[in-house]
Amino acid sequence: MTDGTRPVNVLDFEPLARARMEPSAYDYYAGGAGDERTLADNRAAFDRVRFLPRMLVDVTNIDMSTEILGCALSFPVMLAPTALHRLGHPDGEAAVARAASAAQTVMILSTTASASIEEVADVANGPLWFQLYVYKDREVTRSLIARAEARGYRAIVLTVDMPRMGRRERDVRNGFMLPPDVTMRNLERAGRSDAGAWPEGSSFAEYWRSLLDPSLTWDAIGWLRSMTRLPLLVKGVLSADDAERAIAAGVDGIIVSNHGGRQLDGTIATMDALPRVVDKVAGRVPLIVDGGVRRGTDVLKAMAVGARAVLIGRPYLWGLAAAGEAGVRDVLRMLRDELELAMALAGCQRVGAITREIIETEIRHVGA
Repeated sequence: MTDGTRPVNVLDFEPLARARMEPSAYDYYAGGAGDERTLADNRAAFDRVRFLPRMLVDVTNIDMSTEILGCALSFPVMLAPTALHRLGHPDGEAAVARAASAAQTVMILSTTASASIEEVADVANGPLWFQLYVYKDREVTRSLIARAEARGYRAIVLTVDMPRMGRRERDVRNGFMLPPDVTMRNLERAGRSDAGAWPEGSSFAEYWRSLLDPSLTWDAIGWLRSMTRLPLLVKGVLSADDAERAIAAGVDGIIVSNHGGRQLDGTIATMDALPRVVDKVAGRVPLIVDGGVRRGTDVLKAMAVGARAVLIGRPYLWGLAAAGEAGVRDVLRMLRDELELAMALAGCQRVGAITREIIETEIRHVGA
């Protein structure tokens, strides 16, 4: 990159990625459901949280390290499960896994990755988690869990907010299809002959409707527990009541998420949902939040409300599409540097010192 296009923050990567990507692939990454109100609100919600920094604190040394379910993180940013990385760059998930390992954080591999469970495990030197959907063919689900466990993945993340795919109108307009050299490798290895294509005249949403089990209930947690010793998290919880149900069902962690604004448009922003979930959970299991994180200050705000860590999705996809593994590394480095500075300016020497006392009263007591 020339000096004129060198990114100085995470947001700078998106236009670079767009210039390098096939338009329908860019729209697949970038788009949300319906009018994309939730997609936009995920970002706007961070603007509604303001800091009350603490002064005259010794911030000579800032410790951003943390731990979640036995996985040590150098800073509280993890890589969300996102599909089909080879739409952005030929190195795909392998490049992302190497960058996550270098940053000493967790990558969560998507079921719908364009590299397999095994291919990613072969190149990763850091902890991996595996994201799971439950399929109508329960043997596909069972085999995915067994493969992840056999290759050393450290947790299973069950996505619970997709009984059917949301209406993503960019994909409808584009007639989104996968290019011939990109397939959903995990489904391919599970014996799905249509893992890279669906019938002409059909759609991505109709394809997924044929696969996913819409009858799923909280009873599925016990069923999943019966086939793995790995920690189990649920991703897609927004209400405090569902958080309580998740804990009662026996989960080990909760990810507060609205699927990046890609499911039900008009859904509450994750940062608006987070305080009530935090108060209901009351520290019984770790909470992670995703949706709209673009700045180190966003990470600090989420931690102040009560998240243990955040997930990023689109930011690292833009880094990948712009510059491959180096781009993903740059995105993680920028967020790390911004968080370190934000913690210093807010008077927080370590992650354990980040509390609701550093944000405004309305957010601090929203669940009271």
